Amino acid sequence: MTHPAQWLADSFAAAVAAADPLKILPDWLPREAVLRSYRRTLVVGAGKAAASMACAVERHWPADCPLDGLVVTRYGHGLPCDRIEVIEAGHPVPDEAGERAALRILEQARGLGPEDLLLVLVSGGGSSLLSLPVAEVPMAELKAVTRALLASGAPIQDINVVRKHLSQIQGGRLAQACPAKVIALVISDVAGDDLSAIASGPCSPDPSTYADAIDILERWQIRAPQTVQRWLERGARGEVAETPKPGDALFARVDQHLVASAHRSLEAGAAVFRAAGIPAVILGDTLTGEARDAAQVMAALAREIAQHAQPFSRPVALISGGECTVTVRGRGRGGRCSEFLLALAQAGAGIEAMWALAADTDGIDGVEDNAGARLAPDTLARAAALGLDPRRLLADNDAYAFFAALGDLVVTGPTRTNVNDYRAILLC
Repeated sequence: MTHPAQWLADSFAAAVAAADPLKILPDWLPREAVLRSYRRTLVVGAGKAAASMACAVERHWPADCPLDGLVVTRYGHGLPCDRIEVIEAGHPVPDEAGERAALRILEQARGLGPEDLLLVLVSGGGSSLLSLPVAEVPMAELKAVTRALLASGAPIQDINVVRKHLSQIQGGRLAQACPAKVIALVISDVAGDDLSAIASGPCSPDPSTYADAIDILERWQIRAPQTVQRWLERGARGEVAETPKPGDALFARVDQHLVASAHRSLEAGAAVFRAAGIPAVILGDTLTGEARDAAQVMAALAREIAQHAQPFSRPVALISGGECTVTVRGRGRGGRCSEFLLALAQAGAGIEAMWALAADTDGIDGVEDNAGARLAPDTLARAAALGLDPRRLLADNDAYAFFAALGDLVVTGPTRTNVNDYRAILLC
């Protein structure tokens, strides 16, 4: 009989594979006859999947069709390409390497003509990697406001509203700058698959405003650098142009396609359990909020199942996706998946035969070297034997240390894709 831990590992692997650009992207490329109708195709892109998406394009592009370009991905996520240049840059905090790459991408897109094609490869992480701040905001100050927003617990949609209004290339401005036909292939890491939020929507109309960005900074109590505040206030007064909005005629020449999403990956993970005869329930791909609060809800559901066989009976796998947040108050190590699982261990104490895995499909939980962690029925007992205090470690945001000491980190290395978190709770 397959061990429960193996079912969890196999389900996560299936979820990641369902978003692998090398497997899924070829079906979304334009037909060869369409490709040959363009004088030139320029490929640009940004995100954790950018290099693997570029490789997929190259492998399936006719050898005699013009193709060149530039994509930017996170450090350690690059792959060798022959016709498309791959640059690595900073994530989740932007850096100068990404700024230089974004400027080159914008300049190359501006150089296209109506007879050309701009193929844009968009994936999670692109907001940081494609950072080209307006001239009035130095990169150092964009870094500062980004760090503050990331530590505040603000959802990614809010963070990206601010980024779009400090950018020369995001919030639809890449498409605005390019006179060519634009096709964007998008791998979603955003709950709800809002194209304007994924990588801050370089080819999407932006419904948000400068005033919204100011409100977000106030709501999350962010003391932004003066250059950032002044720029946003100028925008709110109408002194600088807004991002292009829904209904703008420029988007008539822009086609966007969602090629991978969290829900498709959840379905792939669920199929592993179902093939083993275990019912699998998908609770949604939009679970957000504080990771430890989400864990409390999931633990309550698991306890109801264990004690009362409601609303499901054992065995069952509870599967969810989305992107929780962590408001950093401690000084420890640990991303949102590890924090979710440590909180689940405590809230679910005493539930028999509960196994779980929580991991980020990009292979990186926050900024650590693990994708996430796994939980077993004896996790708390083994921790006690080692003298680990889960409450203290959770209070210090140090879930990494807890699971590392137990040997229960999930380490995959970069997967070169990203459809957000994958969580599976198995009640045997």
